Amino acid sequence: MIKGSNVALTDLSDDIGSVIVGLGWASPTGEGDADVSVLLLDANGKVRSDSDFYFYNHPVAADGSVQLLGKTPTADGSEDRISFDLTAVPSEIDRIVVAASRYDGARFGELEDVRITLADAAGENLCRFAVDDAGSVTAVIFGELYRRGEEWKFRAVGQGYETGLAGLATDFGVDIEDDAAAEAEEALGAAEGDEQPDSTSPAPTEEPARQVTGEDIPAPRRPEGEVGEPKKPAARPRTAKKKVTLPKTVKKTLAENDSWRQARLFPVSVLKNDRDREMRATSVLLSVMAQVPEFSRRLTAGFGAPAGRMETFTEVSLPHGDSPRRPDGVIRVERAGKLWTALVETKTNGNALKADQVQAYMDIAARRGYEAVITLTNDVALEGSPLVDVKIDKRRKHKVALWHLSWAEVVHQAQMLIRHEGVSDAAHAWLLQELLHYLQHENSGCHGFQNMGPAWVPVRNGIDDETLCQGDARALEVVESWERLIRQVCLRLGGELGQKVLPVQRAKRGADPRERRNRLADQLCLDGRLQAELRIEGTPGVLAISADLRTGRLRTSIETPAPEQGYPLSWAKRLVRRLAEAPADLHVETRVDSETGGPRGTLERLRPEPADLLPKDNGTKITGFRLSLLKSMGSGRGNAESGFIRSVDDAVHRFYTTVVIHLDAPTTRRAPSKERAATG
Repeated sequence: MIKGSNVALTDLSDDIGSVIVGLGWASPTGEGDADVSVLLLDANGKVRSDSDFYFYNHPVAADGSVQLLGKTPTADGSEDRISFDLTAVPSEIDRIVVAASRYDGARFGELEDVRITLADAAGENLCRFAVDDAGSVTAVIFGELYRRGEEWKFRAVGQGYETGLAGLATDFGVDIEDDAAAEAEEALGAAEGDEQPDSTSPAPTEEPARQVTGEDIPAPRRPEGEVGEPKKPAARPRTAKKKVTLPKTVKKTLAENDSWRQARLFPVSVLKNDRDREMRATSVLLSVMAQVPEFSRRLTAGFGAPAGRMETFTEVSLPHGDSPRRPDGVIRVERAGKLWTALVETKTNGNALKADQVQAYMDIAARRGYEAVITLTNDVALEGSPLVDVKIDKRRKHKVALWHLSWAEVVHQAQMLIRHEGVSDAAHAWLLQELLHYLQHENSGCHGFQNMGPAWVPVRNGIDDETLCQGDARALEVVESWERLIRQVCLRLGGELGQKVLPVQRAKRGADPRERRNRLADQLCLDGRLQAELRIEGTPGVLAISADLRTGRLRTSIETPAPEQGYPLSWAKRLVRRLAEAPADLHVETRVDSETGGPRGTLERLRPEPADLLPKDNGTKITGFRLSLLKSMGSGRGNAESGFIRSVDDAVHRFYTTVVIHLDAPTTRRAPSKERAATG
């Protein structure tokens, strides 16, 4: 689409009850990012109230009409996706504005391939609009969904705001606090974090979530009619109910000794074979989904499922030719008298999907008017590389979407809810905890991606004896397995930390997934290395992973930029002091603006003499420091103790917990109040 053009959704698809909007961009450095937001507007072009403003700290509409799904890895990095249930949008809403904003003075002109895409409930891409003239703006309206009579249309907007999110939100009726109120609220937030209320103070009704600062997100307007009441700092927009999370410290057990096993809702000791594991895992997951709506929406909103009453079923018999078929599960969601149905096919213990089986379920779903088939295995699907190939009869008017989940994704979503973001009540938190315990048990068979594939050993041997040639299909298989492993590492680490962890894909590497993987396969044949980068929210740099198949060594590293103020010797001393608990064999290298490179050494040697990190030439400019850990990698292709997958997982976990966690978070200059108001 071109800027300003519009199209009716019914002209693009027959299935537009729900749509998925994706906002994406690429960064030359791999570190650029932005936050998405959605505004629901009435016929006057204004929000009805501040609850019509959705962003990362208020991501879900109570009626299910809007849900921010967060970032999803794609071929060129990641994409923010938003689910819209158009049948649930209130009738008084005339337009839905989809926007994104940058922060800390960053501009959209620094990003590449800024775009918005629209897909229907079957996952089929409907349209794409590239924002080519973002320039120096800090916020952009990518597009809008709007009503014309009884139908919905989409318009490619591409309007930029130099005043950032604050200017955009103000235009649509979201009130922005004045400077004094913002400063007062920030001071109050700091006081709440440092002091405990005394016993004589009235108990607060509910603590507002304070995950963002005043300058990042505009606060909502105050309710009208509060004349005479004391003026209090406004709360940030957020979900309506207080969330329940698991306590950080485990209660002391009442067991007499360690041999006593706690009773579990979902026992795993009786599982004897793969069939038992598949049946039990499916039943456990679907039953929890039916009882915990926050969890089920996390898993199904991206598949086009509406928000409504969900029921789940297992071992359902459905007619198909001469003999009935029995999918592992069925998910049904009812909303406004309409049903959304998905068939579920589950595999555990690394068992592969059978193409003929999935094809049969696609045919059954098409005949019966079901919306989707969901496969659930230990494998991780890659964009442009489906796990199974199925034939779709395009003559059929009804479309069926084929979606895939990995068990690692299920575990990640459960961890994010019960450990970090919270659910609506304690019973839901307990159910998710029992599910998590079951899935992580060694006998469940739900351990995520755990096999580098049959090409792993031949490729390693070919690299050792220098017989592996460019264009070898086995090298491409290893590159795809490596990409799956990295995405799973991101899921696991993100679930533990409660932070966004995403694979970095730099813009210069290209956007086409097949071409990019072919280039990486050729590079593997040349230098024998597999490489990846992870961006972890709140860390000062990108975490790099390099697996050298020639030497059998894994390197995990991070580069931290040099401070903007102070003296080089002070930087070196502070860095060594921050790394007091880091491993002694940590390699520290000074990065300089010359080709010769800077001083380097192990932390053990540098601790008594941090000045050894300084270049001998006082005129050499220090640009930062590179920290690296080396370890031997497993030789096996699987996830056993001696396997390659386990060694990569352990290396990333060790590097983060012993090195990265001790580093200073990225610092941003605090702008004066008036400047913040001007820049958003």
